[in-house]
Amino acid sequence: MRSLRGNVMLGAALWTVGLLAVWATALTLYGSLRHSIVVVHSYPHALMAVAIVAMAAGFAIVRSGLKPLNDLRARLGEVQSGRARRIEGEYPAEVQPVVSDLNALLAHQEQAVSRAIAKAGDLAHGLKTPLAVLSNEAERAAAAGHGELAAAMAEQIERMRRQVEYHLAHARAAAAGATAGARCAVADSAAGLARTLLRLHADRGLAIDVQVPATHVVRCQREDLDEMLGNLLDNACKWAKSRVVISSAILPPEGGSDSGDTIEITVDDDGPGLAASMREAVLQRGVRADEAAPGSGFGLAIVRDLAGLYGGAIALDASPAGGLRATLRLPRVF
Repeated sequence: MRSLRGNVMLGAALWTVGLLAVWATALTLYGSLRHSIVVVHSYPHALMAVAIVAMAAGFAIVRSGLKPLNDLRARLGEVQSGRARRIEGEYPAEVQPVVSDLNALLAHQEQAVSRAIAKAGDLAHGLKTPLAVLSNEAERAAAAGHGELAAAMAEQIERMRRQVEYHLAHARAAAAGATAGARCAVADSAAGLARTLLRLHADRGLAIDVQVPATHVVRCQREDLDEMLGNLLDNACKWAKSRVVISSAILPPEGGSDSGDTIEITVDDDGPGLAASMREAVLQRGVRADEAAPGSGFGLAIVRDLAGLYGGAIALDASPAGGLRATLRLPRVF
């Protein structure tokens, strides 16, 4: 590819020729050169045509030389939005070294994030064994007739397990949010979770209706989307009478364009719902709507924090089905 400097110099030279031709033609038309430049006087229109062609060619060459910079900006936007992992394409000699350095930096960052995720996974795996041992001890205590002690131990073990999952998911999402290329189809996650929860609640005869288009893709790691939707669906199934609906839509931007950059995922249930005064409170860590119900109170807090790390948000409202509606918004990947 021709260098940017060469394109600009050639374009400037053609513009100079064109401007000189315009200047000479103008002088000829006003009679300043009638006796000294006969050729110019005889062919002013031809000289003007040469000027127009030279200036148009110079403009086209400079514009062509600057086009790779516009392409580079577009490629950077794709990397930032998660649609690409590297900056592709050929660029002028003055720009190519910068592109190579940026790609090297992206590769280094990706490796660093992968190592961090692996270490977090190792830490979680290392904590699972002692928690499993403690859980077995709680079961032994219950079998020995120490029901109160066993219940207290089981409750604290569950809280520790959820704390580990919470911080592990938080670290993974923070890393993924800084990694180019994070993307997941909402339909894949929703369908897999619906099958799992239907098996878990088979004795209740629940129906889980998935209304998610296959084209809806969000900028999020699959594990984190599963964590968020899993918590929302599990909560909905826990309180639903007979039916849970998960759907998604493209949220129109404020400007009124047909193509929004946010996917809105809603989970509706037909349960008793939640008082408006409690909807914000249950998004905090350790808060449960019903202290008598099982759980640690971290589920919705995890969803809130993970969504925030990806530039999204969660909100709770009344559902048209009569229960609770959880709305999860995440950045869209085109």
